[in-house]
Amino acid sequence: MTTNSRIEIDPRRGRKPPALPAAPDRNCPLCPRLASYRDSLRAREPDWFNSPVPSFGDADAALLIVGLAPGVQGANRTGRPFTGDFAGDLLYATLLEYGFARGVYQARPDDGLKLVDCRISNAVRCVPPQNKPLPVEINTCRQFLIATIAAMPKLRAIVALGRVAHDSMLKVLALRAAAAPFAHGAIHQAGAFRLYDSYHCSRYNTNTRVLTPEMFRSVFAKVRADLNS
Repeated sequence: MTTNSRIEIDPRRGRKPPALPAAPDRNCPLCPRLASYRDSLRAREPDWFNSPVPSFGDADAALLIVGLAPGVQGANRTGRPFTGDFAGDLLYATLLEYGFARGVYQARPDDGLKLVDCRISNAVRCVPPQNKPLPVEINTCRQFLIATIAAMPKLRAIVALGRVAHDSMLKVLALRAAAAPFAHGAIHQAGAFRLYDSYHCSRYNTNTRVLTPEMFRSVFAKVRADLNS
């Protein structure tokens, strides 16, 4: 486990969080390519959500899960992170197993599923073409990730799903990349927070066995044990 005590965003250390908007506007113009893609989806699928996807879960949660970006058929369609695509099937089943959610996941935002001491967000809030945000878009959207964390007074654990989420979190937490390299199952200490790394629970990663359900569950088993200790 790597350790670094320098943190830019931690309201418990007596530093005033930056004055940032908590979430992007429905018609957020900050990333022109994403805004154009969003407009094209609205024209093609007017009944879909087709907007920056808000975080899901209580701001008082101890655990924050950070994904990459909304999927076209998933969160961009339904308006709830990881809802409506394969990645959500594995994620929510795992959260239910370890007590971070209750109810029944039915891949729609009105299924009644509730998160327990857990919140889910993304490094990029708008759906990117081909599920690949550009570096400038990741950097531009980071202000909303910073604001999300600053608004979580009881946050202790952060799970980064994939390298992009990990790298963005390093910048949020002021961790040096050389001191906190991405690796599945790695844990990095950043002041009051622990950052846990996991391969993204995408269909590609699970189909190719880069990530197995057992590997994924092991990350959340460790988070649960640490939060309970």
